[in-house]
Formats: sequence, C-alpha cells, structure tokens
Amino acid sequence: MEIPENVQAVLKTLESAGHEAWCVGGCVRDALLGRSPGDWDVTTSAQPEETLGVFGPQGLPTGLRHGTVTVKTPEGPVEVTTYRVDGAYRDHRRPESVAFTRSLDEDLARRDFTANAMARNLRGELRDPFGGREDLRRGILRCVGDPDRRFQEDALRILRGLRFAAALGLEIEPGTASAIRRNREGLADIAAERIQTEFFKLLPGKRAAEVLRGYPEVFGVFWPELLPMVGFDQRNRHHCYDVWEHTLRALAASPEDLVLRCAMLLHDVGKPDSFTLDEQGVGHFYGHPAVSRELADRMLRRLKCAAGFRETVVRLVEWHDKDIPRTDKSIRRALRALGEEDLRRLILVKRADNLGQAPACWDRQKELDKAEEILDKLLAEDACFSLKQLAVNGRDLLALGLSGPAVGAALEELLGKVVDGTVPNEREALLETLPRACRTGGEEEVT
Repeated sequence: MEIPENVQAVLKTLESAGHEAWCVGGCVRDALLGRSPGDWDVTTSAQPEETLGVFGPQGLPTGLRHGTVTVKTPEGPVEVTTYRVDGAYRDHRRPESVAFTRSLDEDLARRDFTANAMARNLRGELRDPFGGREDLRRGILRCVGDPDRRFQEDALRILRGLRFAAALGLEIEPGTASAIRRNREGLADIAAERIQTEFFKLLPGKRAAEVLRGYPEVFGVFWPELLPMVGFDQRNRHHCYDVWEHTLRALAASPEDLVLRCAMLLHDVGKPDSFTLDEQGVGHFYGHPAVSRELADRMLRRLKCAAGFRETVVRLVEWHDKDIPRTDKSIRRALRALGEEDLRRLILVKRADNLGQAPACWDRQKELDKAEEILDKLLAEDACFSLKQLAVNGRDLLALGLSGPAVGAALEELLGKVVDGTVPNEREALLETLPRACRTGGEEEVT
C-alpha cells in the first residue's frame, strides 16, 4: 500500500525517536481490498507524553486519556494513538479506563473485527495476529476473539459490522452473525447520533438490501416501525412480494445514494397500518403515502437527522405514489412543487418502486422515460416554475400599490397561471392579469 507522504513523515519521526509506529485499522483493510483509504490512523509504542515531546508544537493533546495525539501536517491532521489495553465496559459504549502497553499485538487484540486488527509499517511489514488478511481474501467478517464480548463492550459494533458487510461486500461469519442477533438489544443504550452515523453509512452500501433482509430484528431495535413490514402479504396482483421484500428489492434497484435509499426504505412503512381487504379478497393500502410520511418523519426525528435531510426524505415518501400525468402542465406543476433536484429524485424513486413490484408491472418504466423527456425539454426551454424565474417581482407589485401579504399572494397566483399555461411569462401580460384596482393603485385585494 502507498502511504501518503504526511503519514510517512509522522511514522519516520516516531521511528527516528526510537519508537515503533504503524498504520493501523481501516486504512490497512481498505488498502488490502484495493480501496482508497479515507483516513490514515497511526499507532505507536510511544506514551502520549512522549509523542507530544517528539512533535512539539505540531502535536495537540486531543485525547490523552485514550492515548491520542493529533499531529498537524500541511496536508491535514494525523491521529497518533498509543498501544493500549481497554478496561471494563459498563455502558455498551466505551471503556471506563485504558492502560497503555508496549505490545502492538495487545493493542490489536482489543479491536472489533479481524479485518480492522491489522497494522503495517513503513517497510511494508504486515502485523496480522488474528488472520484478518485471510478473512478478507475469503470475503469474511469475523470478530476478534469472543464475539459476544466484543458486542457487549460496545453495542455500536453490531451496526459497524453490518455496515462493513453492506459497504465492503463481506459475509458475516456464522458465530459473529449469531452474536449480533443475541446482543442486538444493546443498541437501545446507544445514542441516536451514533446509530445514525453507522446506519447512514450502511444504507448506500452495495449489499445494503441483503444485510437488511438478514437482520430486520436488529434494525427494529431503533426503528420498530420496520418490523410489521416483514412477511406482510400484500394480497394484490401487482405485488408478488410481501411489504418488506418489496421494499428491499426497490431499495436495491435505487442508486447508492443516502437520500434515495432512505426514501426507499421508508416509502411503504405505513402499509401495514393502511391495509384493507375488499370483497374479492384483494388487498389495498388507501392513503398509505400519508401514513408512511408521518411514520418516516417520526423515525428520522428519533435519529436526530438534520431538518433538510429529513424534509427531503419525507417529501419523496409522500409523493412516491402520486400519479403525475405525462403532460407539460403536470410536469411544470411538479417542478413548481418539488424543484428540479427533488423531481429527478422522485422519478428515480418511482423507477425503483416499480422494479420492486411484480415483473408484469415493469413496463411502467416507459411512462417514467416519457416524464423525464418532458422534464428535460421544459428545462431546455427555460420553462418558468419558480418565483425567481417570473417576469415580474415584488417591486413591480409594490409599485402598483400592493403591500404586505398581498404581494406574495399575487406572485404565487401569477406563477400558478404561468405554470398552468394560461398566461405567458411576460411582464406586460402578467400585470394585465392583475385586478384593475391593483393596476390603478386601488385598494381591491387580489383574488
């Protein structure tokens, strides 16, 4: 693996001072998988005070209790952590104490998975006491030591393991998989923000659907609303899969994008609560997008999601089943309501939703092709669908004597007429449509 120059410099500086120094963890794993590491972590035999002494003003004591010193380099910070052994875990999160050691193997023994318990030095020597390299070669994810102990120490490792399986395409070793299921309730003690971080790294993974399929009871610890979907027979010819399987197939058919994957996971979460059976024994889910929207909003709030992200996802959930006729007017209206970015997302959501249904329904993709063609045409023509594109603005209406909320109401009404094609987006034509009292400075309200 090719170590970045600034990380090499940190390793060389530590070795020159008489200490061991290795790249460790995810960067070694990713390099062995042929992936470009996102972060480069360094571990060393040097005590934290020794590390600070080696780097002087470039070393920052960012986590001395756990042995971490951050070294400033021109290319960015590098975290250097002393070999350590963890004490007892009391809260499924972090050790109550740590003890520093001079043994790299003891440090690697405290880590979660064999794939993350490897280290490599400047000369390319690989330290791999638990067989992580062979596990990676076989495509296996396995805990270091006793998996029950690992997950009881820090329950978030359960989601980390599932995330690695989804993102790296690894199969979870049977003993580790069983321990994940046995210890899943420990996730109830983990902060929502930590769960969100790991879960949202999992969803865009290439094997996210497979992992969700294999461990619904784990995800149900923090999102119990998912569990009624599992095995729920839709009793409808358009759906040859239960609600959960349909959801997973739709998710797998969507791009590896967090917003889209989250929308696909939640788009039908309201179906079990909306189910009715008609006299012919056919299942229906009237109003399920609205129910799904409310549940999705509640679930995303529980994970402390950012407002903008949450609002985008629930908007896609609410719109996923709306029929948008393939006409200029309907697409312009959708553009006005959603904007270009979210309308394009909605088309992708509809495509994926369609591909999760019975194969006989897949010809609906042609209708979505047509909608996309109309959208591209309207955008190429610079079609007006937002207030900023309108040929008049608030100043124009103020000059006519309108004021306060009446200005915004009038602009929205004019935009609606342009979007519907009843008035061209031209200044004079728009002003002519206003009530006469407005154009003459009167007090008549816009209707």
